[in-house]
Amino acid sequence: MADAGTRRSGRGNLTEGPIAKTLLAFALPTLASSILQSLNGTVNAIWVGRFLGEGALAATSNANMVMFLLSSFVFGFGMASTILIGQAWGRKDVDQARRVFGTASGSFAVITILVAVAGWFLAPAILQLLGTPGDAAPLALAYLRVIFLALPALLLLTLLMMALRGSGDSLTPLWFMIVAVALDSGLNPFFIRGWGPFPEMGIAGSAMSTLVGNYVSLIGLFIYIYAKDLPLRLRGHELAYLLPSRAILKTLVIKGLPMGLQMIVISLSALTLVSMVNREGVDTTAAFGVAMQLWTYVQMPAMALGAAVSAMASQNIGAGKWERVGRITQVGIVQSLLITGALIALMTLADRAVLSLFMGPDSPALPIAQHIHLLATWNFLLFGVMMVLFATVRANGAVWAPLIILAVGLVPIRFGWIFATYGWLGADAIWTSFPVTSLINLGLALAYYLQGGWKKARMAAEPCPDEDETTEEALATREPGGALNPAG
Repeated sequence: MADAGTRRSGRGNLTEGPIAKTLLAFALPTLASSILQSLNGTVNAIWVGRFLGEGALAATSNANMVMFLLSSFVFGFGMASTILIGQAWGRKDVDQARRVFGTASGSFAVITILVAVAGWFLAPAILQLLGTPGDAAPLALAYLRVIFLALPALLLLTLLMMALRGSGDSLTPLWFMIVAVALDSGLNPFFIRGWGPFPEMGIAGSAMSTLVGNYVSLIGLFIYIYAKDLPLRLRGHELAYLLPSRAILKTLVIKGLPMGLQMIVISLSALTLVSMVNREGVDTTAAFGVAMQLWTYVQMPAMALGAAVSAMASQNIGAGKWERVGRITQVGIVQSLLITGALIALMTLADRAVLSLFMGPDSPALPIAQHIHLLATWNFLLFGVMMVLFATVRANGAVWAPLIILAVGLVPIRFGWIFATYGWLGADAIWTSFPVTSLINLGLALAYYLQGGWKKARMAAEPCPDEDETTEEALATREPGGALNPAG
């Protein structure tokens, strides 16, 4: 029997109600958050480029490579905690969800602080290892050191937002993402140029705006969690959950590592591809750069739906509702195809106008960019289906197979195709490698999903209590007006 808190939870409970409507409503705030993050990076790059020039842009690019690698591991760690929380939530085991939240937050707070301190002192060596150009090195150092100071807030905020989504709340993360982005983008010129009462910090000012935006958003999120008594808040004896549980931490690391490595594999494959595109000349490189800008937005619906499917499937797996898990996957695939397909169709019909936003209408790179778009962009239809399948199997703890499938597609398949066909396709070998890779990855993902072995995987850190025990636990931890009542 579900307790009253569960019935009041609304969108926090993803184990009941119409799947299509619930999945889309959950995914849209996540999609909005992704768009905001991308726009934030674009606006900040504009401020730095206009006020400080190309050298400063190169400096931030080098520093941001370091942050991407660190964020990749946070992604894996955060996804693992999202799934663990989702499964506990589906079982109505509120106490276990809080234990996971406490272990993830407590252990990661310590780790991020240690990394921030080490990063401050090791920043010169890191930039040297990256081969940062001499002209950009001093600027990159000033920027990177402040970014390392912002690291605890930036990564903890990401972790907390992912944990909230695991409990079925995707709206609260959106509101505080808006706060972080508004402050980061809005304060950039003030800290860079020293407008008003703000100090003139140059390139370090761009990093300082990131620091302020993320710390304010993180503190605000903590206050909101307790003011609204959201279910993942820790009170009284529950504060001891901030001391990491060995079993939970082990699960977070073992399951999170492959998901973090996935991001690194994608990044390394992309960097290698860029080096090959650079050999095709300036116009082709510029055209590919514009195509990648567009692809950032084209892939967002699939990424958001993948995150929504993962949260929804994990709750239903925790609740033992396997018949809904299959339906969630089917609905996720249909919605991804429809939304991504509509976006690609609109961009294809207006490709010249869209691409001209990034380059002049008379640019020699424009027809190249149109050609790349026609050959490669449709692959994101396949990518979206694959993301939904991977999201489902990961929700039950099957994390290694998606990593292996991606690695096979993005390394031997992609570059094998390019080297094998370049002699007769030329640069088109690069652009056609995108759909070829996606087709093979999707085929492998579908075979793995249909084979069904992933259903035997196990994500939970501890044995799951039976239904009577979970109901008793949910009732025991419920507080009047507080339990199981997320804001989103």
